Amino acid sequence: VAGVVALISLSFGGAVGLMFLMLGCALPQYNQYWPLFVLFFYILSPIPYCIARRLVDDTDATSNACKELAIFLTTGIVVSAFGLPIVFARAELIYWGACALVLTGNTVIFATILGFFLVFGSNDDFSWQQW
Repeated sequence: VAGVVALISLSFGGAVGLMFLMLGCALPQYNQYWPLFVLFFYILSPIPYCIARRLVDDTDATSNACKELAIFLTTGIVVSAFGLPIVFARAELIYWGACALVLTGNTVIFATILGFFLVFGSNDDFSWQQW
């Protein structure tokens, strides 16, 4: 039952984050769809860590270069997702209010992605790796 509650909570978080992103694009005073490019970052952000989890053997407690590189790449993707709306607002492609909505959506979406890996990332019988 706890897994179902976690899954519903993560779904709700994703929906709220995407709502903020769409509000930053589709409200009549903003009406610019450039911020939708952050969707690519949402898709790309978990990929390095998922690849590293497949390649790395977690039997030793020491740090692994492959896992560290995956975390570094993921950090770069997340920082880019936060930087892109700011660059758009500075270039006056979008308004600052739209930028704030997109940054709020980014925070919620990336917290949801982090929550997914915290809840389903363990190697027990309720793991995302079984899917």
